Amino acid sequence: MKMKDIFQKALQSIGDDSTLLNVKPVSGGDINEAYLLRTEKQQYFMKFRKNAPKHFFKLEKIGLESIKNTNTIAVPTVFKREENDHFGYLLMEWIEGDRTDKTGELLGRNLALMHQCTGPGFGYSKDTYIGNLLQPNDFYNNWIDYYRECRLVPQIQRAYKNNYLSLQIRKKCERLLERLEEWIPPKSKASLLHGDLWGGNWLTGKNGIPYLIDPSILYGDHEFEIAFTELFGGFPTEFYKAYNEVMPLSLEYGERKLLYQLYYLFVHLNLFGTTYLESVTRIVHKYI
Repeated sequence: MKMKDIFQKALQSIGDDSTLLNVKPVSGGDINEAYLLRTEKQQYFMKFRKNAPKHFFKLEKIGLESIKNTNTIAVPTVFKREENDHFGYLLMEWIEGDRTDKTGELLGRNLALMHQCTGPGFGYSKDTYIGNLLQPNDFYNNWIDYYRECRLVPQIQRAYKNNYLSLQIRKKCERLLERLEEWIPPKSKASLLHGDLWGGNWLTGKNGIPYLIDPSILYGDHEFEIAFTELFGGFPTEFYKAYNEVMPLSLEYGERKLLYQLYYLFVHLNLFGTTYLESVTRIVHKYI
């Protein structure tokens, strides 16, 4: 099926039978094609992928709707999801706007309100994706156990299998896994987390309203999320001030921040290669 036919069929399925005026490829990340579709009625955003992994877009749709249902922070509306043996896509609301002097504050406050929404345990009921990597999930009563078994262990094993880790560093990682309770609280709140919140996964809409995109949701320690926001930048100072006013970070946050960032650095190591090995090694050496 030609791409134009896919676009038109998707639009017709949601009741937009108007003329498709323009299709423009846009930036959409490393693994999906992305398009701005403009009809006589409105504009849409489509994420498209050939041979998408099973439930890849279904999981993203569930994540967006879970965040939306908290009534705390904006996400794009999903109009249509399609997944078959040949391709998959999400057809969504097009988000566009300019930041105002209140955007960073709103992002921080609204994310903190989202983090106050809690789940039945630590983890998630379905396996999810971060980039192309499948993340195993289950629910745990203990945050440390979840972070160890469903986050760090799979990434460490993958990195070793890919020959990124020496045997010496692998053994240090194993000792670190045994000592997580020295830095991480076992009984924090099981907050709803976006799960992949770097600077490229939030947008500004009309009137400066911030929107979250591309979630990989889980329930976990809210400081795990904040640690990732500090890893690659992209969040204004006002964001952290507003967040702390609603949901203050603990006095021990600084002690565990790098340990939380370690997971995302392992993800980047496994996705993009040895550029991230030095950062991984430095953190492991800091704790062990």
